Amino acid sequence: MSKTSPAFSGPGPIQLYEDALSKGRFQIQQCIDCGKHVFYPRVACPYCGSTGLKWIEPSGRGLVYSTTVVRQKPEKGGDYNVALIDLDEGPRMMGRVMDVDPDKVKIGMVVSAHVGLIDGQPAVVFYNKEQGNREW
Repeated sequence: MSKTSPAFSGPGPIQLYEDALSKGRFQIQQCIDCGKHVFYPRVACPYCGSTGLKWIEPSGRGLVYSTTVVRQKPEKGGDYNVALIDLDEGPRMMGRVMDVDPDKVKIGMVVSAHVGLIDGQPAVVFYNKEQGNREW
């Protein structure tokens, strides 16, 4: 998939999202016409078709919708979880809950989003809200 859109000049929405992550900022889009929040970055609102999307910083609060554990040998980094997170703003996104043993991540767990690294690349990662200094 191209990181720029032929319909618009300049960087496309995926590039803008990745640029913000590289600066430590997590952003999602919000439609200026229908008000719905959008994730994954795109050029048009999937709800109403408007191309009027603006970038906002979400609250970061979310709930684990589903989770699974990816099993790996310790020398390859060990087990990790992959979770679908429902953000308070509405969109569902894939991520990892970083501060909980992969087998202990549960559906309905309250989490908070932060910009971290996965395999050396900036990414949105989640922490269990109950873990003291990770409060929003």
